[in-house]
Amino acid sequence: MAIKKILVTGANGQLGWELSQLAATYPAFEFIFLDRTGMNLSQPASFETIITQLSPDIIINTAAYTAVDKAETEKELAHTINALAVGALAGIAKQKGIRFITYSTDYVFSGVSSTPFLPDTPLEPINSYGSSKAEGEKLALAENEASIIIRTSWVFSSHGNNFVKTMIRLMKERAQLKIVADQQGRPTYARDLAMATIKIIEALNAGKKIQGVYHYSNSGATTWYQFAAKIKALAGLSCELIAITTAEFPTPAARPGYSVLDTHKIENELSIAIPHWETSLEQCIQKLS
Repeated sequence: MAIKKILVTGANGQLGWELSQLAATYPAFEFIFLDRTGMNLSQPASFETIITQLSPDIIINTAAYTAVDKAETEKELAHTINALAVGALAGIAKQKGIRFITYSTDYVFSGVSSTPFLPDTPLEPINSYGSSKAEGEKLALAENEASIIIRTSWVFSSHGNNFVKTMIRLMKERAQLKIVADQQGRPTYARDLAMATIKIIEALNAGKKIQGVYHYSNSGATTWYQFAAKIKALAGLSCELIAITTAEFPTPAARPGYSVLDTHKIENELSIAIPHWETSLEQCIQKLS
């Protein structure tokens, strides 16, 4: 079945917003964007009525509970949005013959590795947020084996709240900033992830079998400190950056020391070249300025 009508949840989030910016350049698709008022993921009982009314060919679930530290005390809410809601959407999609794409995180892994995590690496989350996302993955695949799950990491955009915008604001306000330098991962420009999502839809329309778990993040591993240093350079700021350890910056939720994702599967299956994070960061900062 050809995909024409696309329902996107989480319209105000980084990824949902980037998809909305791309929508006009893909006139073959009819996009429907729902924010929290249109579909609230904390209320899964409401989903079926909304989906029946809209009758999409594919659901792209970009909505999520992403407050990593707050999830330690709001475990039930995080579980409802990141796990139960995802399972419910996947189940309704299967029942109605709708394709389903949802997103997960590098935080489903232990953070103990020296080689990039593969899509089939066993899940071993170290915080409540990661646990809720891991459970969401399991429920999506249990309810609908054709679900497409895209794990990503360190997402940034010119829209919404993210590390890039926070760093620029703080570097303008302060003379000195301490940044964690012993956590390693791959930043992801939400616009690039949105483009990859469109490529998946086009591949499905071309008859390609795509299902299961994929990884997408920009190429090149880095640390939060190196990420901040590049932001500082590209934004032309003069704030002094001081490298610190994770132990020197305690947070309610544990953070993985190493969460680099291996993206070869999505690159090979979609025949795409993933841009380096520094190239995409430069584009993002140009938009912000």
